[in-house]
Amino acid sequence: MTTGALIRSDSDLSNGYGSLNAFAAVKGRGGARAFIRFLTEVLDGRETEEAHTVDTDGLLIHAEVRVGDSCLMVVDSKPDWAFTPALLQVNVTDCDEVLRRAGDRGSRVITSTTPFYGGSSLARFADPWHNVWWLFGPAIEGAPEPTWDPDAVAEESTIHATICEAMRTLSPPTPGEA
Repeated sequence: MTTGALIRSDSDLSNGYGSLNAFAAVKGRGGARAFIRFLTEVLDGRETEEAHTVDTDGLLIHAEVRVGDSCLMVVDSKPDWAFTPALLQVNVTDCDEVLRRAGDRGSRVITSTTPFYGGSSLARFADPWHNVWWLFGPAIEGAPEPTWDPDAVAEESTIHATICEAMRTLSPPTPGEA
């Protein structure tokens, strides 16, 4: 079997989806509808209205939001479903602006915009529904690129420490939160 033969590529897809599309199950005040509004305000997301499907209990069982050239599918977490945070990566043109927009809407910064490997920048935040977002942006002008030596014994980097702490303390939203 040829490697990757089972995966359809964007050249094979004409339905607006990528080879892999993320799904976020949202728990917390306002649920999926509020999360969709957050996506439109913070990441310039565009909801695909015709995909909006409400279950018999009134919760969204399926919705789709286009962020750039990607599709993020969204569902309201049912009351008896376990909390399952989405861990999402987005390529942006301005990490600081996305962090500002997210913060204005109740998000918590995990990692401020910092130089990252490969001539890029990295920032992270947890949204009000406790999903964790990785933002990758252009290099910070004049900032030295970090170096990494896997054999060196050194202190944990801020980049590593901030995400480890965030993931250790991640919990479901409390009632009324978000």
